Amino acid sequence: MKSLSILFLLLSTAIYAQLPPQPYGAVPSKRQLAWHDVEVYGIMHFTPTTFENKEWGFGDADPKTFNPTDFNADQIIKAAKAGGLKGIVLVAKHHDGFALWPTQTTAYNISKSPFRGGKGNLVKEVELAVRKNGLKFGIYCSPWDRNNPLYGTDKYLAVYQAQLKELYSNFGELFMSWHDGANGGDGYYGGAKEKRSIDNTTYYDWNNTWAITRKMQPMANIFSDIGLDVRWVGNEDGHAAPTSWATFTPMAPDGKSVAVPGQANYPQSPEGIRNGKFWMPAECDVPLRKGWFYHPNEKPKSPEELFDLYLKSVGRGAGLDLGLAPDTRGQLHDDDVAALKNFGDMVKHTFEHNLAKNALVKASDSRGKKYDVATLLDGKKETYWATRDNVHEASLELDLKTAKTFDIISLQEYIPLGQRIEGYTIEIFENNTWKKIYEGTSIGAKRLVKLDTPLTSNKVRINITRSPVCITLSEIGLYKKAG
Repeated sequence: MKSLSILFLLLSTAIYAQLPPQPYGAVPSKRQLAWHDVEVYGIMHFTPTTFENKEWGFGDADPKTFNPTDFNADQIIKAAKAGGLKGIVLVAKHHDGFALWPTQTTAYNISKSPFRGGKGNLVKEVELAVRKNGLKFGIYCSPWDRNNPLYGTDKYLAVYQAQLKELYSNFGELFMSWHDGANGGDGYYGGAKEKRSIDNTTYYDWNNTWAITRKMQPMANIFSDIGLDVRWVGNEDGHAAPTSWATFTPMAPDGKSVAVPGQANYPQSPEGIRNGKFWMPAECDVPLRKGWFYHPNEKPKSPEELFDLYLKSVGRGAGLDLGLAPDTRGQLHDDDVAALKNFGDMVKHTFEHNLAKNALVKASDSRGKKYDVATLLDGKKETYWATRDNVHEASLELDLKTAKTFDIISLQEYIPLGQRIEGYTIEIFENNTWKKIYEGTSIGAKRLVKLDTPLTSNKVRINITRSPVCITLSEIGLYKKAG
């Protein structure tokens, strides 16, 4: 009888060990997991403002101003794809109020311009080019409208919601519905040429407006200062904080009572909030040039600058959103095309060969065969190594067999179960002893640790030093930055 009890206990333990860990804290939805897979995307600004050489249009430009000499959506999207971008958010209407599709909601739209003889639909052209090239498509329709005479009155919300419905209905599945905090001010407003203020906590009725998004585009991630799915990182410099949590709790700033797009707890946005109420990862938006719109006197960021931003956004568990600005031809300038191509090549060649791929991995603890260390090098996000429930600290030793030279270490948690790890160190074996080369906090969807100089070793050790629950890790990589 005693032997049966022992056998039952052993079998129970073995079965239990194969059960997945329980989720920790807020976890990502299906749409958010799809967003995490995109990593790098672009937001494209191209309206009459481009032809005025301004950053913000006043809303008074003649529709005939919008007259690209050689618009080529395919040229723009191919350049974006060469840069490694996997999605495009098109600004279908900016603050100037000019709609890039022939809408029923406002006369101030592309049909009143010379584009395609007044028969054009730029949103559709971009959408088709995006899909043809295998990218995902998203939309930004500014809630502020400096042209519309109804803006500031109780009649405008219906106009804005109708515009969203048209965009949600006619351009296929969207991966993002992008919203910012622009909330009124001076504008043309049908000729009134005045300043109009609104109560940004109520005017756009965000709860019901975003209910339209959820109903019509359930896989579209809602981006704004307060999510719902993706939060603004709090700057337009293109980087998250060194410690970066994917969880967040939107709160009103000091002196305000409600958190809405245009007012939120921005000081906490770059880092996020550990154990925040929602899974709400950061988007790091930054123009490829200095401004969001094309200006002839500006140059794009260098491939090296873009790679650094990649490390400080995607490499901190966030997304990188690059501003693309077509010129007055309706194409990306040759300088932009070259910068994107060289950046894309740098990322591709840096990460195409994992120097740890054939390493022997030993773990100080494992949950069982299904969660074995072999999953750390299989190139699959959906498989992961995990410790037993009561093990919150662990070490992983990689025997590379031969000495390898690397300067980037990549770590990925299994985020469907939440962001768990709070502290870790990385060591290399040098002169017959272990030498610490890095100490970090958060990992999340991806952590890219860039070393100041390349190091050479045949053994690497990763020590998870702090986690409130058992540990999960899906991938480990060692890479050498490509020139």
